[in-house]
Amino acid sequence: MNEFVFHGGLAAIGAGLAVIGAGIGIGKIGGGAMEAIARQPEAYNKIQTAMIIAAALVEGVALFGVVVAMLQG
Repeated sequence: MNEFVFHGGLAAIGAGLAVIGAGIGIGKIGGGAMEAIARQPEAYNKIQTAMIIAAALVEGVALFGVVVAMLQG
């Protein structure tokens, strides 16, 4: 029984790390996009599209990380 609880705790830590990593990554993407838009406002649509695609890819990887961590627990 204790072994199951221990693995569940490790799974929760792994899932938390995946979510924190995704949050940092998406924050950097958003910050970079805002700086780019501030420097080149006429490229807003292209920058926004690239930002959304990149954020979606980061979020997808984070989701896989959370699922794998939870399956291990």
